[in-house]
Order: sequence, then structure tokens, then C-alpha cells
Amino acid sequence: MKKRASAFIVAGTNSSAGKTVLTLALMGALRRRGLVVQPFKAGPDYIDPGHHRELLKRPSYNLDTWMMGVAGVARTFGRQMCGADVGVIEGVMGLFDGKDGVSDEGSTAHIAKTLNIPVLLVVNAEKTARSAGAAVLGFESYDPAVKIKWVVFNRVGSDRHFRILKDSIQKGPKGSKVRVLGYLPKDDELTMPERHLGLTTAGDMGRGEWRRFARRAVTLAERSVDIDGLTGSLPAVRVKAGPVKKPSGKAVRVAVALDRAFCFYYEENLDVLRSFGAETVFFSPIKDKKLPAGTSGVYIGGGYPELYAKELEANGELRGEILRKAKEGMPVFAECGGLMYLGKRIETEGKAFKAAGVFPWTSRMLKKRKALGYREVRLTGDSPFASKGAVRGHEFHYSEISKVPPGIKRGFRFTTPAGTEVSEGYTFKNTLASYVHLHFASDPSFAEGFVKRCAGSGGRKD
Repeated sequence: MKKRASAFIVAGTNSSAGKTVLTLALMGALRRRGLVVQPFKAGPDYIDPGHHRELLKRPSYNLDTWMMGVAGVARTFGRQMCGADVGVIEGVMGLFDGKDGVSDEGSTAHIAKTLNIPVLLVVNAEKTARSAGAAVLGFESYDPAVKIKWVVFNRVGSDRHFRILKDSIQKGPKGSKVRVLGYLPKDDELTMPERHLGLTTAGDMGRGEWRRFARRAVTLAERSVDIDGLTGSLPAVRVKAGPVKKPSGKAVRVAVALDRAFCFYYEENLDVLRSFGAETVFFSPIKDKKLPAGTSGVYIGGGYPELYAKELEANGELRGEILRKAKEGMPVFAECGGLMYLGKRIETEGKAFKAAGVFPWTSRMLKKRKALGYREVRLTGDSPFASKGAVRGHEFHYSEISKVPPGIKRGFRFTTPAGTEVSEGYTFKNTLASYVHLHFASDPSFAEGFVKRCAGSGGRKD
């Protein structure tokens, strides 16, 4: 099925330029105009897609050319755009920031070129005036294949400030072709709170506070950004949905941890699991005393278990069930925060809290970042779900685990950008825990192996 639709990317000159605020403001304004808006997020981030979902009540999909490949990005974009009027992609970091300083792989610019869609550039103008024109012109000329069509200034101090910014582009010495759509004012109510892994999640902001923030952003954008001018100048994109794999046989019930402690998942990972026959059901390690009935496998993603360590400890009944099921051989896959939860303890702010105890380590929170970057893990024979292949993903955490006993096997290896060889993917029977967030679309055989192992665990759902 093919459908004519429109799409654009909201990119920044750098991190903290105001991409998330403007993206949400534009998404809300477009929805007010009766359009069906499909959200996307460039790069490996989990928090921004959560804000998109909270606003639009539609899942937001990550697009990352390094993790998914060019074909994977195009396939996901086309599939999710079916039925939508306009796609809005929030960029990552600065427009040209990606895997390294040479290639554009993994960058917002690479997605723009891959999908052949235009860019709306966000410039934080809080401490600049006419120099903004030079910055925009530099971005415009850096890679002519990237179509920067519009600019919106953020944190503008006054109408006069905006006129100076606008003139720096429209009347500058080089004659930029970028159209100035408007600005967002400097407004403390548009500042989103941050913490060690980025912006505060929508859930942790509190529903009332989040709704006030979103309404404020949309209202200010409609006052000072030419929304109709944006929609009127959007070029059409041809959307083609690729074939969707239909699972055969009976469904296998996979319990997915989802609450304020565990909320970091690539939406496509859940789709890939379903394509191999998984029925994903959600549970809360904070509140639920038992796993969902009929569970044959468990997926525990990342999040903030350190912020809810006391509540997780208090739910001893569920911790005990997960430990018992892991000992019985039920497949369990845990990423980052999930790895912390499967350890013996979580140590934060000088206090230690009991965790599930599948592994003997203690996870300790650090004041400085421990790891950040893309990872390509090479599977070994000790991986319970797939013994060969390579799965791409991303690592980002402020915790470290205590020394791992030599008897614990490792399911995969990877090499860091600094050249360090790492053996990771800790295994216990059919449990695998890692600090790396894997993107299943990079090698679906890993997810297929997980579902098959779940099917063989005796928990098949009729």
C-alpha cells in the first residue's frame, strides 16, 4: 500500500538547542489542525520517544542508520507512516553529529538524506544575535545534500532580538535560502528538568505538570511560529510499507517490565518479538506481586532502578518469583537497568537495596558517566538465544557492577571505540544480562532465538 504524506526533521545546532520542546510544540500544533502525526526519534535515545507517546498517544519509533542500516530506517519509516498525514522526526545532538567525526552514519543528517526529507533547524539564540546568521549559513553549506529548509530560534529575549536574528539570515552578506519560521521565547516554563541520563521522563514529571508544560509549548509556538507556513511548504514523501512478517503457530507470552523504574525500550524491539510469535504483556516490578499468568519468558529493559530501589526491594514476592523462574530455566533477557535488577543489590546514595539475586553482583551508582557509545556485540556459543551473528546497540550508564566471579559465562564480545576488547552478556542458564541496549532489527535472529527458547520453556499459551 502506498500513501502520499509529508514529513520533516527537527534538528539542532547542538544538544540542548531546544529540539524536544519545539518538536512537542509542533506535534501538538499539527494535531490541533486535525492532522494524524506520526512521531520518530533519531538516534538511540529512549526518553524523547516517551514524551512523544505521552503527547500523541502513538508509539514513537527510533531511526538510527548505524544500528538499523539505511534499509532498516527506510523500512521502519515507511511502515509507521502508513495512515499518518505527517511524520515528525526529532533529531539527535547536533545535525551532523553521529558515529564519529568523519562519517555521517548515525547522524540526523544521514536520516534526512536517507529519507530525502527537509530539515527544520533549531538555534538556541539565548546568547547570540547577528552571529546566528553565520551559524545557520555554515550548517546550510556544510553538506549541500542535506536540505535545511527552515529555521526556528529558541530562547529569544524580545521582538527586537528576533528581528536582529531574522535579519542576520534574510539580509546577511551571503544570502541564506533558509526560511525563518519564527521563534520560541525565553520562558522558564519551557525548561524541561534533567538528570544523569538526560531529560526527566514524562511519567516522572507528573501527569499534571507534563500537561501544563505541553500546553504552554504548543500555545507559545502557535503565537510566534508560522505553523501554517510550515505545513503549506511541506513536500510530499512517498510512503511504502514493506511486508510484515506474520508469526506462525501459537503465541508465546513474554512479560515485559514496564513502569517508572523500567521504561527504556526500542518500540521496534517489541514489534520484532511479536513478529516471531511473542505476545508481549506488561508488568510492574514495583507494584505487581506476580508475573502475568502464562508467562514463558521475561524481558527487563533499562530505566532508573536506582531511583526506585526501595520500592523494588519492598516487592520481595516478585523478586523471589523471578529468581525462582530463572533457576528453573525460564528465558530472561535484561538490559542495563534490568541487569542491575537481576543482581544481588543496588547501591545508591550510600544505601544498599536488595534486588532479584539471579547474579551475585552489586550495582553501584557513580557520580560520573561510566560508559557511552555504540556497540556491536559478537555472539558466542555461551549466548542462550543465538550462538552466532552480531547485534548492534548502544551503551549509556552511570553505574558499575562489582567484580564478576570467573564462573559466570559471557554471551558476547565487543570492542569499544578506544580499542578495548570486552567480554560481556552475562549468562545464567537461560538468562542473559547486559549493559548494552540491543536493537533487534540489526539482527532479528537474536530475538527469534529468544522467542524460540521461550516456546520451549513450557509456558506456551494456547
